[in-house]
Order: sequence, then C-alpha cells, then structure tokens
Amino acid sequence: MSEDIKFSTSGFRAVIADGMTAQNVQRLAFGISNHVLEHPFYGFEGTGYQKHCQQLGKKNKKPLIIIGYDTRFLAKQFAYIAANAFLASGISVKMSDEPLPTPAVEWNVLKEGAVGGVIITGSEANYHVCGLKWVTYYGGIANNEIVEDIEKRTPAENAQILKTSSIEFDHLNSAVVPTNALKKEYMAHMEKLLDSKALKKAKLKIALDPLFGTAQHYFRQALEKHGVTVEAIHEGRDVLFGGKTPNAGPVSLQDLRKLVVGKKMHLGIACNPDCDKFGIIDSDGEWVSPNEIAPMLLHHLVKNKKLKGRVVRSVISSTLFDQVAKLHGLMLRETPVGFKYITELMTTGQYIMGMEESGGIAMANHIPDKDGLLACFLTIDMLAVERKTLKQLRKDFYKKYRPMYAQKVSIPKTETEINRIMERLDIKPPLSILKTSVWRIDSMDGFKFILKGGSWLAIRPSSTEHLIRMYAEAPDAELPTALIKEGKKIIENII
Repeated sequence: MSEDIKFSTSGFRAVIADGMTAQNVQRLAFGISNHVLEHPFYGFEGTGYQKHCQQLGKKNKKPLIIIGYDTRFLAKQFAYIAANAFLASGISVKMSDEPLPTPAVEWNVLKEGAVGGVIITGSEANYHVCGLKWVTYYGGIANNEIVEDIEKRTPAENAQILKTSSIEFDHLNSAVVPTNALKKEYMAHMEKLLDSKALKKAKLKIALDPLFGTAQHYFRQALEKHGVTVEAIHEGRDVLFGGKTPNAGPVSLQDLRKLVVGKKMHLGIACNPDCDKFGIIDSDGEWVSPNEIAPMLLHHLVKNKKLKGRVVRSVISSTLFDQVAKLHGLMLRETPVGFKYITELMTTGQYIMGMEESGGIAMANHIPDKDGLLACFLTIDMLAVERKTLKQLRKDFYKKYRPMYAQKVSIPKTETEINRIMERLDIKPPLSILKTSVWRIDSMDGFKFILKGGSWLAIRPSSTEHLIRMYAEAPDAELPTALIKEGKKIIENII
C-alpha cells in the first residue's frame, strides 16, 4: 500500500516535478490497473460493471480505458506514461489526439462502455500544479470507495513492476493511435441537447475565454455553424495561463468583461482548463454567479425542454434552486460538498439536474458529472429560445422568485485550530446569530446555521487545505456580509 499517493475530492493533484512526477503517474496507472483487474464490483469482472454493460448492450472483450489531458505543462507526456502502463497491464486504451475536457472523457467512457477513464489535469489550480482524475464506468469522478481502493493498490516507489516498465517522456506505445473521434462523439451528443433552429434565428454574438484550456476546441465551430458570431481571447496554449489562476470566477475574467462590453456582445462564456466548471458574463460586463445561472437553467429545462424528475444540490448552494424546484413541483435532495455525491444520485436516472455553487452542473440524458461546456451551451440555448438577453431573463426570473444574495470567504487556520473550531461548534453551537434565532442546524458537512426568514451561515473545513470555509446567504443584499463578519467572531472566540 502506498502512503504518499492520496486523492482529494476530484483526484490526485500535486506540484509538477515534485509530487506530480513521471514515476508517480506510472504508479497511479498501475494502481488503477490493479483496481480494474481485481475489484469485485467496479472492476472489469465486477458485478457492478458487468450489470452496467448489460444495460448499455456493450460487451468489451478486454478492459478499455479512455485517456484525456488538458493544456498544462507535461500533461500530454504524463498521459502517454499512463497509457503505456495500462497497456503493459493488458488493458486497452483510447486516447485523444488533442487536449480533451473532462466531460468529453466521461461521455466517451459511457458511450464506449469503458471500465473507466483518466484525465491528466490540474483543473483550475495554478500553472505549477497538475494531477490525475479517475472516471469510473458510470461516467463520473470516482467515489470514496473507489479512490481508497486505488490508493491501497498503488505500488510503492521501489516496486519491481516500476523497474521493468518505461517512463520515457514522449514515447507512446504503437498499440495506441490518438484519435479525434472522442471529441466528435461528445460534440455530436452535445448538439442534440440544443435547439438549433432557435440558435440560427437568434443571431447571437458570444464572447469566449477558454483561459488557454481545452474549451478552445469546442465552442467556436459548434456555434458558428448555427449562425452564432464568436469573438475569442486566450486561445492557443500558454502553460502559464497568462500569469493568472485559470478559474472562471470574476477576478480571472476581467479581459472577457472588456471584450463583452467593448464589442457589444450578448454574452461572455468561459470554462476552466478541463471544462468541469463555467463562468458567465452578462452583456453589461457583470459576472453572474453559478448560484443564479443554475436555478435559471433549471427553470429553462423544465419550461422549455419539458424535463421532469428530481433535482439535487450541495448543502452550501443557493436555496434559489429550491424555489424553482418548489414552483415546478420537483422533489429536491441536498448533499455534502463534493460533486461526487451529486453524481451518485444523477446515475439513478431519477434526477434531471444537479448543481454546486462553485460552478458545476449536471443534467439528465448527459453525463452524471459536472460539465462547464454544457452549462455554457445551455445558457446560450436559453437566450436563443427565449429571444431575450440574460439581463432581461434575470429581470423576468425575479418576478417569479425571491432574489438571494450570497458571500463566501476562506480563512487560513492550523489543523489544530480547525479541529478545535469544529469540536466546539458540535458541543456548543450558537443558538442565535445577529440576534436572530437559529431555526435549524445542518451538520451534514460542517455546520450550517439556518435562521428564521431563510438566511443561513455555514462553517466547514476545507477537505484539501488548512482553511475554514464560510458561506452566507440571505434575501437581504447587506445581510451576507454581516453574517460572515459574525461567523468570524464566532470562530475567533473559540480559538
């Protein structure tokens, strides 16, 4: 069992040339190979995977893994190393001939009936970080049971199997012929989810910022053939991501704002480098939070796509989503933070949409995991179908639903301090905040103090860093700031 290889909420991640090395990628690939060949449920001969294949009508003669990689430094080379290790273990591989988003890997895992998929990506981390995500056969990032099994099966640094297998950079076994079919299959499916007639009539002008990531290969061609004008920045490859953190939040999208306003575009769209999260800029240059976009998209899916079923969100996502669900008679489920919990529910086929506040949505009849490309395409689709700007749609939306305002902060603390804060909140939680009674305490993931009137304050430890995460939401625009300030006082009094 390896003690130094640990997965976080969405895979293994480390600094390039430190923890993210050729040898560690090779070790992870052999750990995944052992999992695929031996696990009694998720493995190739496992009961879960075999039942899944029967439902799909697929029967692969040997295990198949789909491999993708983003635009980061050495990502392609790390992908080659993983592919070579899988082949050495007797596992077939299909690999893209260009950077491939995480959602595209997940879709192809489902379509091919593959036992899983690997993406070499650091997602939205800074340029010096990279990692490896494992997608299991149901088309979503692996759950806790799976990653614990992979960690357990990952060989040690001095294992004999590593000594007999090459980790030569830029070498790919001749049994693998990189293909563009993986991109084509994903995009062919994506276009079926959109209203092509409405898109052609709308004649929208869309600004695109792929943040030097994989999104640059997916929007332009698909949109332009439907009569959409596309203006883009930050295309091409820059392993430093322009010197910015490549997330789709408001700070990183200042250049997109300028493009939208300067060229008078209808909308600005962006995805992080592996496209599992998204960002939206309105025509007036305003960044619109996923906490607003996701509920609006749910309304669109129910009203215009006629989808019916249940919905799910993470515990710290906006209750605006709940309002939409309630109006349309949809049962809503709440999960801990981490999209893998939403994915598990989406795989049941009973849920039409899942969301998390950090920029992830999933939709029925697609992959069960978060997809930033999907979110952007659906937002464009919503504008085209409704024949309105996003600003107009938001105005109409808030005639039906009560606005909710949110704020979040991250506060560095030592591990000892974090443990002390969580223990004290468990033993002696506040019964009132800002002189308002705490109506209910949700301890599903940290502590969420729900106040009378619908406002709430959540305090939880980060699962990957020594941070206390604090979130607040309220129908009063000024209240989240006051709730966060009060939350800081609560934890400082504990310490």
